[in-house]
Amino acid sequence: MKQIITTFLIAGIISIFSSCTKQLDLSPVSTISNANYWTAASSFDAGGTGRQTQGRTDNGNMVVLGEMRADIFGDDPGGSGSFTGEAPQGAERTWLNTLNLDNVFTANNFAGFYYNIVQIDLLISQLHSTSLLTQAKKSEYLGIAFGMRAYYYFQLMRSWGGVILQTDPVTSFNIATLAKPSNSLDSTTALIKSDIDSSTYNFGSNYTFDASNGKYFWSKAATLMLKANVYLWTSYRGGGSADATTALNALNDIQANVPGLALVTIPGTAPSAFANVFSVNNRQNSEIIFASRYAFSEATMTFATSTFLPQTGLISNFYDSVNNVQFNPNTTGNWGGLLRAPVKISAFKQFDSLDTRALASIQPAYNLVNGSYVIAGCFVDKYRGEFQAGNRAITNDFPIYRYADLLLLKAEAEVILGMNPANEINQVRSRAYGSNYNEAVYGFPNQPIDANPMEAILQERFYEFIFEGKRWYDLLRMDPAGSYVYEHVLPASAFPNTDPAGRLLWPIDRTSLTNNKALVQTAGYSSF
Repeated sequence: MKQIITTFLIAGIISIFSSCTKQLDLSPVSTISNANYWTAASSFDAGGTGRQTQGRTDNGNMVVLGEMRADIFGDDPGGSGSFTGEAPQGAERTWLNTLNLDNVFTANNFAGFYYNIVQIDLLISQLHSTSLLTQAKKSEYLGIAFGMRAYYYFQLMRSWGGVILQTDPVTSFNIATLAKPSNSLDSTTALIKSDIDSSTYNFGSNYTFDASNGKYFWSKAATLMLKANVYLWTSYRGGGSADATTALNALNDIQANVPGLALVTIPGTAPSAFANVFSVNNRQNSEIIFASRYAFSEATMTFATSTFLPQTGLISNFYDSVNNVQFNPNTTGNWGGLLRAPVKISAFKQFDSLDTRALASIQPAYNLVNGSYVIAGCFVDKYRGEFQAGNRAITNDFPIYRYADLLLLKAEAEVILGMNPANEINQVRSRAYGSNYNEAVYGFPNQPIDANPMEAILQERFYEFIFEGKRWYDLLRMDPAGSYVYEHVLPASAFPNTDPAGRLLWPIDRTSLTNNKALVQTAGYSSF
């Protein structure tokens, strides 16, 4: 591996670690800057803020890993491709599932997640040894750090299986210790659960959100949401009803002890209550449990603009059928993006016409042919941003955990345990349909799909969480053998990787394999 020495820098109140590139060598921290840095309580405040800030930069890859291999993005069979107008530049390998060691889209170097993991390791080490903080503040930051480390390793585990586990702070360079193999899947899962336990222990009875940063900082509620995710995942992998019960208890714990959480049911400036969840004018609303902050002149959602939103010159050629107008490059047509990953027309058409989540999540574009609208393509517009000096900036907060997720995870645990999920599912459906909701028609168990409750929950999560990085993981979670992937995405025979387990994971990129000779390629993918 390459030697990269990372220097600890402070920019304002935000601490980040900078390096020329983020290598899989788990970039060691300069011992000089490390020794000089942790000398005041404010250092830990900056360190905690820096972890949230770095987490925000990883949201793009959270979407790539959690969603792009599923059944949302891509060109529809038989489509002309004229709508997209831009070359996908490798994005198509995700939804076609033709990934290989030279084509992993943006997920090279394990999506860069180790960059924040090693800084969290250092923060944990310093928190254990410091006398500069009150016990309450120390415990709060340990709760944050262990929770976030578990979150990162859970993303890695769901995408690559067993991965390299690095928990000791890297404070010196030793060439003899750089080559490091992946740990087993069992060891990876055990660390995730251990970190969750450490996080909840340190948070103790503190269920509050951060006094200064609110829901933009990791909290006990975020740890409990992660715990529910993890234990539902393992419930299908040998944990059974015991793990499903643990997941359900974690969700009940949030409901019992975190006041003010509820679905957003009142429309604001947006056309529906669902759209109002994501509005720039309704930040940190009752539904948000944990989110990344974006703001004009601070940080915008560039990963959305660079891949998921169309160029202004492209979209202005098409029509908005709802408002019966051509997209105006000075207003609605000014997206200023690059549409490498369009939403499938078939994905949009899965929604019921009265479900407000459709047009609050996906923007269809139409050709006007002999006075009739003919759909040409779709793109994500869940995050519509704001206009500044005539340009659109995507400044919506990015939700990582919200109350609708809690309800649908709870419904899933209830199904596993033989309980009735109607209450949770119907809260979500009622909000989705608004004034058009009729429980006899739309309520569980009255939809045809409700005959299979797991399929019903999968469908509801599809409608609810487009562009929140969850769909691929949902499909994998509910059946480790991949039956839901083969049903909803591609048949097993369409995957070039013929290994039943490996094809559902990501390949390790060539550079990582070259730099770390101890790594072994994911089963079924070529090493070199």
